[in-house]
Amino acid sequence: MVRDLIVFGEDWGGLPSSTQHLVRFLAQDRKVIWVNSIGLRRPTLSLHDVQRAWRKLTATKIAEPTQSNVSTPDNFTIVNPTTLPAPQTVLGRKIAANMLKKQLRPIIQSANLNDPILWTSLPTAIDVAELLDTSSLVYYCGDDFGSLAGVDHSTVVRREEELVAKADLILAASEKLQAKFPKDRTQLLPHGVDYALFSSPTSRALDLPSPDKPVAGFYGSLSEWLDYDLLEQVIQSLPNWQFVFIGNTCDRADQMRRFENALFLGPKPHHQLPQYSQHWTASLLPFKNNAQINACNPLKLREYLAAGRPVISTPFPALESYREFVSVVNDAEQFVEALNNAVDRQPNAEQQHVLANQTWQSRAEQLDRWLEAL
Repeated sequence: MVRDLIVFGEDWGGLPSSTQHLVRFLAQDRKVIWVNSIGLRRPTLSLHDVQRAWRKLTATKIAEPTQSNVSTPDNFTIVNPTTLPAPQTVLGRKIAANMLKKQLRPIIQSANLNDPILWTSLPTAIDVAELLDTSSLVYYCGDDFGSLAGVDHSTVVRREEELVAKADLILAASEKLQAKFPKDRTQLLPHGVDYALFSSPTSRALDLPSPDKPVAGFYGSLSEWLDYDLLEQVIQSLPNWQFVFIGNTCDRADQMRRFENALFLGPKPHHQLPQYSQHWTASLLPFKNNAQINACNPLKLREYLAAGRPVISTPFPALESYREFVSVVNDAEQFVEALNNAVDRQPNAEQQHVLANQTWQSRAEQLDRWLEAL
């Protein structure tokens, strides 16, 4: 009989993360209690943080599946906990852990789970992990928390060290991350792709600019890890191109709105993204060269490739397996040349085919074997 899961991840229902993709498949054969984000940093008095804190405090403790904007598997319970995000003091940690324990224990008991495995993608869950009477602890690491933007680095890194010391299984999303952890308890689990979604032909999005001009596109978080200086040079060098950006923006990204050929469409549901990436001229990965990017394994890389359009990227280690299908650029001149070379290129079937065996389902099947061996 398979073992059930208690999962600490981000809020269920946003753009699907690697944890959401994997757990969605695992949930086909087991019960899952999904605990929405308990935070990786202390909130500030910014409008965004105040609004998010209010949503957390007023949310129904157990969310109905219909409250999520993505489908929710059967036997799946979503919990909206109230807690102290990323506490730093010993007392704060104890208070936060006991708040979570008090909320979660009745839910876990009523779910009648079978020998549950506790899975966390958040190092800050280590304090409550020891209070929930689970016999196995899994840490899924998808980012370098020591360099990840938007977290309390010192707090999260210390919690990660404690978590690694106690975890029975550590899953690393990239070789760079894998090298940080003990070899005897760590498995490399690269990201997968929803191959059917991104490779199956679909209609062109209505708000995508006319195909009369070439279109360069990016979707995802428009955060500080993008190389905006490079992007601005390229945008100014190609006034005959349209540059389309999909996702939430930071202040630095908003500065690019001054360019007439830069179009910001806001965030889009995940299932709609192929309507853009299959129909623009080229997909972009314009990352900065920093520790966070060197450790990352972005989901959109495989999604871009599965969509079949040319991919243009600045260099980072996770590209190595796909370099023959990606135009790697180091400066604005190379970027402009790669974009011009992408014009009139047809969908690359070979590029798409290499992703056919790297689906989230295949990743989850391997993961399932590791979990059942615990």
